[in-house]
Amino acid sequence: MSEAAHIDAIVAFFETLTAQTVARCGDIYAPDARFKDPFNEVQGQAEIERIYRHMFEALQAPRFVVHERIGSGSQYFLTWDFHFRFKSFSPAVTQTVRGGSHLQLDTQGRITLHRDYWDAAEELYEKLPAIGSLMRWLKHKASTG
Repeated sequence: MSEAAHIDAIVAFFETLTAQTVARCGDIYAPDARFKDPFNEVQGQAEIERIYRHMFEALQAPRFVVHERIGSGSQYFLTWDFHFRFKSFSPAVTQTVRGGSHLQLDTQGRITLHRDYWDAAEELYEKLPAIGSLMRWLKHKASTG
């Protein structure tokens, strides 16, 4: 499979991920792959699957939309939007987190390192009812404008 085909398969996996397809993580992650985001740092396919399963348990209709892919060989960077609704808040308004993922691939095109970059304060905390007001106030106080 070519480099382009590997990254196409990875992007397709993320964009079509469902609670049922989480079990296919082994198709795109190496057995000892590492994953890190603002809330998690784990190693191994089972731990990565656990994070995705939790995402489907905790959120309504989570889905990724990949906008750009940059890289070649074993190094890629994806920019994406993550759309979801909180299960426990009403009304259930669709939220969007904008972020990026640095991916390192092995010689079979499987992910060995997946590091997500996104601003938890702006993209998540500001959207929570109680914490959001405080976060927006702090942001306003810290701004120079």
